Amino acid sequence: MFKDLLGDAQKQQEEMKRQLAAITVEAVAGDGAVKVTANGNRQVLDISIDKEKLEWEDVEQVQDLILAAVNGALELAAGKEQAESKKLIQHMLPPGLGGLFG
Repeated sequence: MFKDLLGDAQKQQEEMKRQLAAITVEAVAGDGAVKVTANGNRQVLDISIDKEKLEWEDVEQVQDLILAAVNGALELAAGKEQAESKKLIQHMLPPGLGGLFG
């Protein structure tokens, strides 16, 4: 019984990873100077930089904007992952117990 339950949980977890890979989030810093796209698995997919909106001589500013956009995208991705995990746990619980995780 537990073996079946664990096997089912592993399959559901793999399915959740596939679903999270299809979810994308986007964060912007510096009024659109830097845009980062990530997926629900917290993988950075793309970084776009609008070179017209940056002062390239100010390397520290450029670095700060990139970090802010990356961290923002990863935070959004973590939220999506948490929401999907919550759904998975509720789906695995016996009927009537799904409300335990609010």
